[in-house]
This record gives sequence, structure tokens and C-alpha cells, in this order.
Amino acid sequence: MQVPFLDLKLQYQRIKGEVEPMILDILEKCCYIGGAYVNDFERQMENYLSAKHVAGCSNGTDALVLGLKSCNIKPGDEVITTPFTFFASAEAISSVGAVPVFVDVRQDDYNIDPDRIEEAITDKTKAIMPVHIFGAPCDMDKIMAIAKKHNLKVIEDAAQAIGAEYKGRKAGTLGDVGCFSFYPTKNLGGAGDGGMVTTNSDALGVIVRAYREHGAAQGGAEALELLEGVKEQIHTKEEVTELYNPYKYYNYLIGYNSRLDAIQAAVLSVKLKYVDEYNRRRSEIAKMYLAGLTGKLRKPAYSDDVKSCWHQFVVRSDYKEELCAYLTENEVGNGSFYTVPLHRQKAFNKYNCKNPGVSQPVAEEISSQSVCLPIFPEMTGEQVQYVIDTVNRFYEGK
Repeated sequence: MQVPFLDLKLQYQRIKGEVEPMILDILEKCCYIGGAYVNDFERQMENYLSAKHVAGCSNGTDALVLGLKSCNIKPGDEVITTPFTFFASAEAISSVGAVPVFVDVRQDDYNIDPDRIEEAITDKTKAIMPVHIFGAPCDMDKIMAIAKKHNLKVIEDAAQAIGAEYKGRKAGTLGDVGCFSFYPTKNLGGAGDGGMVTTNSDALGVIVRAYREHGAAQGGAEALELLEGVKEQIHTKEEVTELYNPYKYYNYLIGYNSRLDAIQAAVLSVKLKYVDEYNRRRSEIAKMYLAGLTGKLRKPAYSDDVKSCWHQFVVRSDYKEELCAYLTENEVGNGSFYTVPLHRQKAFNKYNCKNPGVSQPVAEEISSQSVCLPIFPEMTGEQVQYVIDTVNRFYEGK
């Protein structure tokens, strides 16, 4: 039996009848950037997440940058994050001139260890960026308590965690801002790149939207006042009308061009209707894996406070390379995240990272052992059982 690591074509076949007319409508109207589809999707996401403000953007990495900038993270500031995540998490920190400070992760859920965070705080620390890795939320109560104690911002990297919950609240709505990715392989994936920033702060909502669109017009002026306390007045003898707005021609912040396009919003709005169903099926598959896989490998373990969306199902094996080769030989798709933890990445050095190369033993151990098994909503029960049987057969006699 062949079991792919992921099959996006199956998902598309189910929704193409809803998606394709919307895309044709966008093409016929030639309304590609912003507009009704983007506005509607943002409102739908506000309702889904119970978030006050949602701002779509170009991709998940931009979402992190926008989140950091909106929290007024500046060059030289330190931001605490995990070394066991995709490169973009720390890349975004460095991109705004700040300094990533890596704190090791926990053995059971692979998330940043909140018990290690306070020892990494200095007078330069301005924020914490927890990453809800593989779709399982971090221990946010502990993280938020530390942030409050030290007056730090919390930027949630929820790129893999759409629909996941912590104590009944959606991931990405627990910190100051939440950052999401709609890369096609995500639980809620577009037909290309896309991202989103969420916040329950009116002020941060203004600032995020201003940074997203070049810091221009009234939004830019409002954001500048909120960030720097500088109130800009446009002095003109001409009357402001619907057709003439002097603010429009001024930019008040050095921002970005990071807007979600209409085609992505249309695709995402269709998939959003099914994302809870997708996640339920992922959870069913995860339960089958947890019950059926041999105890000779280590499986993820989450607290009762956490409802994972199971973006990935990652086990740990002392025979990682052998197991991956055996799975491939038996036509079972597999992956390995993340083989090089961030503190070992060549891009980070003493000039742009607080502790490059300093051992983070748990992250290093997990990186050397992690094996990702197929988990996507369209998997059949027979395919799941075949994966279980193949893994267990590999471990016979070991």
C-alpha cells in the first residue's frame, strides 16, 4: 500500500465546486488586492477565533515581522523563543534588528520550557515568542504570567496551530498578537502564500494594518501617534472630501507591502468552513497512532489543557535514519522536523543572536530523533493502520 505524506489534491477535489466560481468572479472583476473577499475572510476569522482584530498579510513570516513591529520591538531588543521550530520564527526577530534568545524545550510536547524562560531575561528583553509547535499550544498561563511580571510582550507563533486550543481559547488569541501561516501544507492552507495577524488590542490592530500597507494615510498617522506619541497634522487650505484626502499622499512609518490577495482569501474562506472537520479527522488519526504504535518509540504527550490541531504527528526514534529509510522502502511518506535546531544554524552568530551554538540539549536530542508520520484529513483507516503496522514491524526484535 502507498501512503503519501500529504495529498492536497484529494482536498481540492472536494471543494473545487465552491472555489472555482469565486476565483473566476475575482478574475472577471479584476479586484485582486484587498476588496470584499479579503474583508469577508478577515471578519470570518475574527468570528472563528473570537479575536477582535484580524489583518491578512502575504505570508506567515511577514505575520511574525508585523507582529514584532506592532509590539514596538526595535534593533537591539532581545526576544526569547524556542530553538526547535522552523527558521522563520527567529529569522523574523533578526529581520527587525532584534536579537533571538533561545530557551530549550520540554521533552513531552516539544514546546518552549516556561520554567527556563526567566533565567534568560535581561534588561534588554522586550518580548517572548512562544511557538505552538506541530499544532499543540504552549503552556500559555505560565508564559503570560512571566510576561506580566517582567512587562514583556507576547507574540504567538501560531503558524501551525489554526483551531488548536488552550483551556478553551483558540491559539493565537492568548498573547498580545498572534501570527498565522496559510502555506498550502498547513491545516488551513491557501493556493499559495498567505498569513494573518490577530490581536484583541484596538491600538495594535491599527498599528498592524498600518505596517502592512506602507505606513500610509490616516492609519499610518494613527499608528505613529500610538507608537511614538507623535501627532501629525496635515495643514492644507483645501477641503477634505471623498475624492481628495491629503493624508493619502503621506507615509508616516517605514512599513511593508504585505497584503493578502483576494484569490487566497476566497480559497481560505471556503476551507475555513471545513477546518474543524479537518482537525477532528487529524485528531482521530492521532488517537489511532497513540494507541497502536509500539511503545519502543516516544510519542508526543499533551496536558488536558491543550487541544492540539495535529498539524504534524512526530515520534522520536533512536533509529531515526533506519526507520525513515524503512518507511520510504515500504511506500510510507515521512519527514523529519527539524534536523538542525536554530541555535546551530549557520545564519546565527554572535552579531545577531544572543547565544549561538550554546547547547540546548533537549532540542538537540529531539532534532536527532524526530520522525513525522503521515497525518492529513483524507487518510483512510486502512492507510493509518498500514503505517502503524509498518512502524511496528520495523521495531520487531529491536
